[in-house]
Amino acid sequence: MGTIWVPDLTQFDGPKYLGLAHSLREAIRSGQLVEGTRLPPVRELAWELKITPGTVARAYHIGIQEGLLEAAVGRGTFVAARAPQFGPSVALHEPVGTRSHQGPVDMRSPTLPDVGQSAAIAAILTEIIPEIGQDWLEYPGLRRDRPLREALVDYLADRRLGAIDPDDIALAHGGQNAVGLVLQCCLRGDRPQVFCEELAYPGFRHAARLNRADVVPVAVDGWGMRADALDAACRRHGGRIVCLTTAAQNPTTVRMPLERRQDIVRVARKHDLQIIEDDCYTISAPPDPALRALAPERCWYLTSFSKSHSAGLRFGAIVCPTGLGEAGRLAGQHSHFGMPRPVTEIVLRLLTSGQALALRDRVQEEISSRLADMVAAFADFDLNWQEGLSFVWLRLPRGWRASTFAREAEGAGVLIRSADEYALQDGTAPNAVRIAIPGGESRARYREAVDTLARLLAEPPADLPV
Repeated sequence: MGTIWVPDLTQFDGPKYLGLAHSLREAIRSGQLVEGTRLPPVRELAWELKITPGTVARAYHIGIQEGLLEAAVGRGTFVAARAPQFGPSVALHEPVGTRSHQGPVDMRSPTLPDVGQSAAIAAILTEIIPEIGQDWLEYPGLRRDRPLREALVDYLADRRLGAIDPDDIALAHGGQNAVGLVLQCCLRGDRPQVFCEELAYPGFRHAARLNRADVVPVAVDGWGMRADALDAACRRHGGRIVCLTTAAQNPTTVRMPLERRQDIVRVARKHDLQIIEDDCYTISAPPDPALRALAPERCWYLTSFSKSHSAGLRFGAIVCPTGLGEAGRLAGQHSHFGMPRPVTEIVLRLLTSGQALALRDRVQEEISSRLADMVAAFADFDLNWQEGLSFVWLRLPRGWRASTFAREAEGAGVLIRSADEYALQDGTAPNAVRIAIPGGESRARYREAVDTLARLLAEPPADLPV
């Protein structure tokens, strides 16, 4: 049984593939598309909707992941069920293209330039091979990673975190896993309330949902989360924890000044809030003291190697509140039994040899150089950026809508993120986009992509209502 189903996507302001995926869910749940219905071929539906075949294919793929659709080779895509199956329904990271310069230039999430990390990791693996023995067959214990935690204390010495020692640190599989571990430590009850910035990293709300928490947005201004809005949210909802980015707000790039940080701490103490301070994006040390220094009794500071060394290592760390390091390590053990021995050995040797700091500086140099290219190209537009940061926040000029601009950019071979991807459900998103630096792309491809975006910005569609 086939169908000529063609949804109306004009009501969606975000990326069209997400709007199409939502339309599919609603049509299946309402019974408009019944089980066994054959959906239109990708190119046919793309033609009807005036979007790219890749956009339709991504929406169908989401439906397949959710269990709503199934693909039969040579026969097409069919409705499989009335409701999603278990677990999350949207991938946090979905790479497109390769280093061989095929496919679009993906500027949705930053990627790292290889300034020697691959060679350093390969050399360490070669060193490790003769040392592998019986102890590699055992579960990692809570004490075995202490040398790595000691090395991390030295590595983080340029961050203004206050007094920390190895017992304050817990290890994680990257920043996203670190968020989940902290929530596991802090949340109680069936529907706890957690607070985050009204425009925030989507991974936080996904982690909160997995921990049965309701996410409450808190208003922001030009200096980050507003302390008065957080105070009002606490009085209204009685939440347990607040997650925010002080050094480089994602997606707006805002750096929170010291006075605002102090105000946030006062509110947190007043309402006995735990604080997750996400600092996974800054490569060089921020100038102001972290919340961990201002409120060591309640702040969980998160960092990772993903934006500075290697996302593939999946290595992150939590500087826990004073006296709660053991709680963080136990949460990790209960979650995944500990960090993989190859990962901890690689990171330990990078740190103790001094290579980690040297590689971090080289990555920062290349990212800063590429950022300068982007800032120069967008000099005539309303751009927020921060020195050394691997993404920018672009408020669109009159004549563009964020969803339309993202769609046109995709059609021109460049993938970016619309502001609505950072807004909570039912939240209001500004007319802006986040553009990340693809360090893994060649400099020539990167500059071509930046020039493409600048050209689009200067030529808004004449028929778009304003």
